Amino acid sequence: MSETFPWGDTRRFHSYSAYFRRLFGGRMQKVVIDAGFTCPNRDGTLSTGGCAFCNNDAFSPSYSHRGYSVSRQIDEGILFHRNRYPRAQRYLAYFQSYSNTYKPLAELRSIYDEALRHPAIAGIVVGTRPDCVDAEKLDYFAELAAAGHYVILEYGVESVYDETLRRVNRGHDFAAAARAIEQTAARGVHCGAHFILGLPGESDEMLVAQAAVINALPLDTVKFHQLQLFRDTAMARDYAEHPEQYRFRTLPEYIDLFIDLLERLRPELVIERFAGEAPPRYHFLPSPWGSVRNERLLQLLEARLEERSTWQGRLFR
Repeated sequence: MSETFPWGDTRRFHSYSAYFRRLFGGRMQKVVIDAGFTCPNRDGTLSTGGCAFCNNDAFSPSYSHRGYSVSRQIDEGILFHRNRYPRAQRYLAYFQSYSNTYKPLAELRSIYDEALRHPAIAGIVVGTRPDCVDAEKLDYFAELAAAGHYVILEYGVESVYDETLRRVNRGHDFAAAARAIEQTAARGVHCGAHFILGLPGESDEMLVAQAAVINALPLDTVKFHQLQLFRDTAMARDYAEHPEQYRFRTLPEYIDLFIDLLERLRPELVIERFAGEAPPRYHFLPSPWGSVRNERLLQLLEARLEERSTWQGRLFR
């Protein structure tokens, strides 16, 4: 007989899909929107080079076009996903490209109100930086949440270690991320965070140890990606000069590393993603994992969890 875990199903981690089924009663699908934002780490406010690892095009779908209105991008995104995900009943507008709170509040209102007026949209997912929010903007998102919309701010944190954040030219320290997350959650707005596993200088022990720091944050969801080296980035140039400072884990190594972290994460945390993929044309090096797609990665993770007879939170104290 299959075991039921604390989040209410037989999967060995608290999955994003099950979270939305409980919340909305059916499958939800994200539609990526490019609303024409930029980033203080690119426009000269903090830097002009951006984060060392960033090539935003690598994660932008073909239907996401900043020249189109928000409503048109939603319509085209729904058409794009309808064949692959026919069971999706409603959609979330996912503002992914760059820092999606990096405009005056009046412009944010126009953008997000337009998305929420769309009849197929149940809520918004707003990707941004911890240093691109303030009390006024957070109060606006709290208003939307109080009105019954699903609203989540997803912060790029990347690492809990300040030395790493400096090395990758992140432009803020971890304290800024913790502060933004706490202020967001205090207003009743859902909060997520993104981390990269394998940035140069971080050992396996450091990556697993950050579970305790993540657990202490008032997060609803968390997303992890393996380190990927993309063309036209400062990190690719740094690797060309100092390849000995980088370690790209094999797929079995990465899955075991992630499980070591997962065992220590509190059960309430929803795991949105544990690895990422991007089109081969963006990779600076051939992918050490070959052409394994996300669906297969998930199968391998679940098989390894069963082999190790473990689950999310097994070692959480």
